[in-house]
Amino acid sequence: MGQSSLSTGGIDTPKKTKDTSVTDDMFALAFVLFLQTTGTTAFKVSTTTPVVSVPENQGADLKCSYTADFGTPRVEWKFKNLQSSQTLVVFDGKPTANYKGRVELYKDGLRFNKVTREDNGEYTCEVSSSQNFGETNVKLVVQVPPSVPMCRIPTSVTTGRKTVLSCYDKDGSPPCAYKWFKNKEPLPEDPSKFSQYKNSTYTINSQTGDLVFPHISKMDAGEYYCSASNGIGSPKSCAPVRVAVNDVNTGGIVAGVIVALLALGLLAFGLWFAYRKGYFPKQDDSKPRVVYNQPSSDYADEDDGEFRQKSSFVV
Repeated sequence: MGQSSLSTGGIDTPKKTKDTSVTDDMFALAFVLFLQTTGTTAFKVSTTTPVVSVPENQGADLKCSYTADFGTPRVEWKFKNLQSSQTLVVFDGKPTANYKGRVELYKDGLRFNKVTREDNGEYTCEVSSSQNFGETNVKLVVQVPPSVPMCRIPTSVTTGRKTVLSCYDKDGSPPCAYKWFKNKEPLPEDPSKFSQYKNSTYTINSQTGDLVFPHISKMDAGEYYCSASNGIGSPKSCAPVRVAVNDVNTGGIVAGVIVALLALGLLAFGLWFAYRKGYFPKQDDSKPRVVYNQPSSDYADEDDGEFRQKSSFVV
């Protein structure tokens, strides 16, 4: 009994392993066929460099790879700039006119010989075959240091008025962030967190460069300037400008109204006086007098039938 039991166990064990191996192979084959049928892993387009950042006037590689399922596909590149305007970079396997001599298409992507700030934006790699299509995007950031920003700062404003100080740099890439300074001290973006600015009501937009006072007061008077920075090169600042905040000149307004009323009164008196002295022609003398006498109805003698004038016109 013991030997029979061992013998049986020795025979049964290999048979079970073989059946299990066959079952696993069939399951794996069925799974692969299922993936190929559903296209889960097929026809994929991807990039290893979703963001490429390079200094201006240097070369750049934009990667684009695709699976072998495409065979020999058609590859095109499109460009959308920061203003959302779209153009073709590569069409029918060749660079378009604007990019000829500047870019070249190779198996794994698109190569720029030299980039400029106008090349900032998003590039789309489109791969297509007779029945399949895929695409991937690459963002190109051309590094350009900021220039001296353009600042618009009024020299004199009236209390209570809305006042906007603006700052803008057209060259920096990536786009600049802006800081405002008053009397050579940086203005915090949230003045409520600082005791010396707790009564201030200004707002700063570090992305657009606007410093806004909804109702400017005399405590806001001072010397202002703005700086622009984007992490490329050193920050640049505009020249400081002193802003004077003045109260409304009520006395001047009243005086101006009085002067205007006096001027109107003098004008009216002058016209009346000139009219009284006869400097303006009267209506009766301004037109020549014309007198018409009604001609007689007896124009002809009834006896001879000839026309004869019996009376004349007197003018």
